[in-house]
Amino acid sequence: MSAVLPHYKMGPANFQASVLIYGGMVVEYNAVANPTTDLTVKPAASASKFVLGVAGNDAAPIATQTGAANTYGQPIIDISVLPDYLSVYYGHTDIWTWYSGAVPQGQLVIVGATAGTVITGGVAPATDQIVGKCTHPGGVAAAMLTQQIGGQGAATFFLGRVRLTV
Repeated sequence: MSAVLPHYKMGPANFQASVLIYGGMVVEYNAVANPTTDLTVKPAASASKFVLGVAGNDAAPIATQTGAANTYGQPIIDISVLPDYLSVYYGHTDIWTWYSGAVPQGQLVIVGATAGTVITGGVAPATDQIVGKCTHPGGVAAAMLTQQIGGQGAATFFLGRVRLTV
């Protein structure tokens, strides 16, 4: 029997947000240079090869950490509604993810031009860019792309299911 155990057995990994992230967005590390001390995450860039998984909740960075003094010398208390940490799901998890284009059921998906969203990978996507497979029943049709992410911006997205392979 091996003495090596998996690092994560069940459930998501936890990361700190570097920018506002909505649940269902595909995320990657904020810095991919090696070595780095920046372990925060951001919405994944188009056709990213560094995808970690899909955000399970909304999160935003805390502008001023608790303990910093205000103008009166008292510690600032952060009363943010959103946490600064998010759960990131990965590996053969079927999860709700933001689509920015039509994708047939069963088609492989990659990160789209809109950061944090997925689109069809086409006939032969690069294997290091594949995020998962569209498992939304019947696929995602162009007519379904009518939602806003977080109630902001263009209404050209759809929250559908993806089986992650990252």
